Amino acid sequence: MRNWEKYIRKVEPYVPGEQPKDVNVVKLNTNENPYPPTPKALEAVAAFDIDRLRLYPDPEASVLIEAISNRYNINKNQIFVGVGSDDVISMCFMTFFNSDKPVLFPDISYSFYSVWADVHKVKYETVALDENFNIIPETFYKENGGIIFPNPNAPTALYMELDKVEDIIRHNQDSVVIIDEAYIDFGGKSAIDFVNKYDNVIVVQTYSKSRSMAGVRIGFAFGSPELIKALNDVKFSFNSYTMNAYSLICGVAAMEDEDYFNAGVNKIINTRESAKSKLKELGFSFPDSKANFIFAKHESVPAKVIFDKLKQRGIYVRYFNKEKIDNYLRISIGTDEQMEKLYAALKEIVKKIQCSGGRLCPPIW
Repeated sequence: MRNWEKYIRKVEPYVPGEQPKDVNVVKLNTNENPYPPTPKALEAVAAFDIDRLRLYPDPEASVLIEAISNRYNINKNQIFVGVGSDDVISMCFMTFFNSDKPVLFPDISYSFYSVWADVHKVKYETVALDENFNIIPETFYKENGGIIFPNPNAPTALYMELDKVEDIIRHNQDSVVIIDEAYIDFGGKSAIDFVNKYDNVIVVQTYSKSRSMAGVRIGFAFGSPELIKALNDVKFSFNSYTMNAYSLICGVAAMEDEDYFNAGVNKIINTRESAKSKLKELGFSFPDSKANFIFAKHESVPAKVIFDKLKQRGIYVRYFNKEKIDNYLRISIGTDEQMEKLYAALKEIVKKIQCSGGRLCPPIW
């Protein structure tokens, strides 16, 4: 080994969902919104003076923060924005999780948490879910250097009621508690009000799901003025210009178009509820999803088999080769047309594999 190689950081990187180059596929693997962003974002881009690209963007992201402030009725000094919620949460790890005590998060959760912990050299422990994948508040009743969990959780799609969220906060007043709400708009009540009640709470949301802007990369966080100032201090010590000019104008347009937002969210919810019935008819079971995806397993056909056969048909879902969840598929909610293609393919796959009595048949193709 050459001497300089000893000083290179070695990390196990996060592996995102596959992004196939072929656009003619049914893509249900990364929880993107199947519908386009508000047309007002396109209008904002069309009206943008391209000469402004020679200038640095506003480091304060003032117009975007003002739009978020108006939408959520929260003070501007309680809002932080970043390059997607991943960037925001990574900044939170860097800013808030500096204790010798371990950070706590669920053992079945967003797999980026452990990656960030390793990158930022943060000690951590995972806490077990119950047998039905529910977060157990009591498992967080121990000394820690911080807490983070998604609500709804990922990849399970289960929502935890706010009384249980608050129970975790109340028992952890000496550390920062981060609630990752990437999917909250699809079926739950946000914990935003807790940032005014407790000064140690951060709530993180994103434009990638309900606002159809995964490609623009906008995330934001709510917290006490003290926590938000600390985040900004770290950000300005790292990169002053995290939000580019197009992100700012598109973000404002999307945040202000409430009618389009509500219509899009409702379409996803309606399709999801229909999908629950269709998947049950095909022999699948799953936790009750409150997100824009369903975490499903089949009664007799292994998840990996279904995953591979769907991919052969140009239908992409997500498979996790991990203990406890390696027989589940995470299926993003697509358009009704996309979902019908999924149901048809699943019906064909299951029919070819199943034998009478539920035994697996030898492959016949």
